[in-house]
Amino acid sequence: MTGTNGRALIAEAPAETPRPGRWLALAVLALAVLLVAVDATVLGLATPFLSEDLRPSGTQLLWIGDVYSFVIAGLLVSMGSLGDRIGRKKLLLTGAVAFGAVSVLNAYATSPEMMIAARALLGVAGATLMPSTLALIRNIFHDPKERSLAIGIWGAMASAGAAVGPVVGGFLLGHFWWGSVFLINLPVMAVLVLVGIKLLPESRDPSPGPWDLLSVVLSMTGVIAVVYAIKEGATHGLRWDVAAAGAVGVLALLWFVRRQLTLPSPLLDMRLFHHRGFSGAVLADLLTVLGLSGMVFFLSQFLQLVQGRSPLEAGLAELPAAVGAVTAGLLAGRAARRFSVRSVVAGGLAAIGVALAVLVWLQSDTAYPVLGATLLVVGVGAGFSFTVTADVILSSVPKEQAGAASAVSETAYELGAALGIALLGSIVTGVYRDFTVPAGVPAAAAGEARESLGGAVEASSALPADQATSLLTSAQDAFVDGLQIASGVGAVVLLATAVAAWFLLRGQKLEEGYGG
Repeated sequence: MTGTNGRALIAEAPAETPRPGRWLALAVLALAVLLVAVDATVLGLATPFLSEDLRPSGTQLLWIGDVYSFVIAGLLVSMGSLGDRIGRKKLLLTGAVAFGAVSVLNAYATSPEMMIAARALLGVAGATLMPSTLALIRNIFHDPKERSLAIGIWGAMASAGAAVGPVVGGFLLGHFWWGSVFLINLPVMAVLVLVGIKLLPESRDPSPGPWDLLSVVLSMTGVIAVVYAIKEGATHGLRWDVAAAGAVGVLALLWFVRRQLTLPSPLLDMRLFHHRGFSGAVLADLLTVLGLSGMVFFLSQFLQLVQGRSPLEAGLAELPAAVGAVTAGLLAGRAARRFSVRSVVAGGLAAIGVALAVLVWLQSDTAYPVLGATLLVVGVGAGFSFTVTADVILSSVPKEQAGAASAVSETAYELGAALGIALLGSIVTGVYRDFTVPAGVPAAAAGEARESLGGAVEASSALPADQATSLLTSAQDAFVDGLQIASGVGAVVLLATAVAAWFLLRGQKLEEGYGG
């Protein structure tokens, strides 16, 4: 095979000439990661404004927060495999155009139902971006040390997006309506597409086989049904429809696995999981994000609706996490080579667990230095662990399967985010809804206040000063109580994951890459 594609598919060898322009190509891929990261972080800041305008129920608010991750989780494996087949560059650029277009739909949503649907469509577009970026890195950078640095930069840009998103979003929310936070995707998408067309090399699996549509349906049905059952069961208890959805999801996933083992060209090669390092890294990612996501989703609301910060102040308050993650991500590869993969990953996860445990003592008037230091530790731990596990996952597989392996990594991340918001978010919501409404508050205002903390702020604005203060204080105290419990559960999950990573990643080294 000749041309750009042919060069991308030459087997790796120690003496292979580095691809010219590879660092500029990485800059384009980092831009795609920035696009997704910014979109994920600005939603938390926009939630109070969105709640006031669209008036979603507490359950609808959770769906707005996690349907994006549900859909991405359901489609990532399919999209990663599709990129291996049709070309990762083609899938990435097509997805970027769709991501920008659907962002407009999110910005102008006029009801909770429309917002949920728009977020779901954004998830479809987002599912094309993340596995394509990691897979292209695997095929552009053949030297293991260069690849580690590239993955560190990739992860650092994701963390930078987490920093840029709240700050830019806070500025926009201070001057424009909440939909403006989605429109910032458009210029980034435009640059990504125009520059990516010129700089990115195309790569694909040279003999991928057909794209099995039944496997696609089974994968999406299984993941979404299982996550839906967990979410609804945690929120409303085990009903017959929840149990049915869970059963359908499990059966679909079992059928999916069985089918992959019999197909000559599977959508996902299940033999990848025979590699202990690969399986350990995927499990670590899933449980880490599960433990973190609920806290991250609700922290922006805490900073604004409990501590009374402006959106911009809340965004700036969250900066230490991003600074720590960016710094640790750039140093992670070197640290893992000097010490060991398992010590860096397990140490990072333990640091996050301890930081979350500190938040068990969170109070409405907790001073910022405590919050800032906690967020810095969370960022450093996440930067080390996520960067090294991504490197382990990519170096464990042949580069022709980079899309599928990247998709598994991202599926673990998105599935963990969805489950975290569903489970830990349900804890916060469940504790919050049981707060005591002060005597004399009208039933309508009480009902609105119980739906969400944003609803309580809105309801209190129409009450006499003494009633408003007592209602808002009671609601804020309940929200903090829920956040304390969720943080404690997250801490236990992270500390247990650190122990598991220590054993599962035993003997794993970053230098152990396929073919070189």
